[in-house]
Amino acid sequence: MSDYIYSYRESGSSKNITFIVTKDCQLACKYCYLVGKNAKERLPWEVAKKAIDYVLNHEQDFQEESVVWDFIGGEPFLEIDLIDKICDYIKTEMFRLNHHWFNSFRFNFSTNGINYDSQKVQEFIKKNRQHLSIGITIDGTREKHDLNRIWKTKDGFSPKPEEEKGSYNDVVRNIPLWQEQFPGTGTKVTISSADIKYIKESVLHLYSLGIHEVNINVVFEDVWEEGDDKKFEEQLIQLADAIIDGEFYTDYTCSFFSENLGKPLDKKLQNQNWCGAGRMLAVDAAGNFYPCTRFAQYSLRDKKAWIIGNVHDGIDKNKLRPFLTLDRCTQSKQECIDCEVAEGCAWCQGENYDAAESPTVFERSTAICKMHKARVRANNYYWNKLYRKLELEGIAREEADKHVKKSNFQEPC
Repeated sequence: MSDYIYSYRESGSSKNITFIVTKDCQLACKYCYLVGKNAKERLPWEVAKKAIDYVLNHEQDFQEESVVWDFIGGEPFLEIDLIDKICDYIKTEMFRLNHHWFNSFRFNFSTNGINYDSQKVQEFIKKNRQHLSIGITIDGTREKHDLNRIWKTKDGFSPKPEEEKGSYNDVVRNIPLWQEQFPGTGTKVTISSADIKYIKESVLHLYSLGIHEVNINVVFEDVWEEGDDKKFEEQLIQLADAIIDGEFYTDYTCSFFSENLGKPLDKKLQNQNWCGAGRMLAVDAAGNFYPCTRFAQYSLRDKKAWIIGNVHDGIDKNKLRPFLTLDRCTQSKQECIDCEVAEGCAWCQGENYDAAESPTVFERSTAICKMHKARVRANNYYWNKLYRKLELEGIAREEADKHVKKSNFQEPC
């Protein structure tokens, strides 16, 4: 990993610019928030070029120390030729302009991993390796993964239940190559109501594949059924036991467990937004700018797209202004602010907008409230058990050290 990545992560000052290169994908994942995927809308090269030119030639408006050029779909690697051309142009222009982002950037991808080993993708990786991060999504065990991450039909639709074909085999075969090229990279797992029962075995399965960092979260949409929070807590407690008893905590992580989770809200955090909507920038095939990809039409169930400009006219700062005032207090009910386990309770700004009764970003969706509280209870169990285990081991080691020292002292020369 190159030095710039370390400095990028430490600086905390970065701009995320996202190209929606395609709305097509090989899969029809059941929990996907992209409700408008299709094979027709592909980012034209001319639109991508204008977006790059606008950003790089308005350096005064993009003063962050570093930049992440993010590529999403659908499945981004379906458009590897376009991506390769975009990345070459970005590098050339940043050098030509002596831009302050030159050598302080990375290209970021989240992929389903199906065509990761293709010749064109591998050539792209080789060319850009020092400024590249790629995450492959694998949901856990074959049963968990294939429950949701299924192939779409030839005509582009979700298959009938009896015709579903999972993608586990097509993804897992590329995991060793991915790990070899990006050691230490984590995967992202999504949990919905139907697959709660697979959480423990799925995290352990990912560990067994050599994936040391498992970033895992529940969907923010209102899909949860009565009793899901209890099942969720039970699975997390079982996972906690497995991680601690198996001492996986020494070399593996799972984002469900965090020492800072589930405390009363720190007053310093009241003026912060959970996500970066409004401080990011996304562009689609039509050349429209969005505060985040979740505000593009193909991401929205019930609301109209929230467009903040386009590649021809630039960013309309008045349309962007509401996002710059977002923090926990401006969009949360008082009960959320005063909640005893508020810290670590997340939200998605796009889902807030889509689920709101009116077209506003100032109404927080609380569909995951019970799930968050269940996670907090399991998290408390995890850390209490771990600290108790380490404490007892420390006492045992201390007593053993005393015994060893005493034996050594009494041993004749």
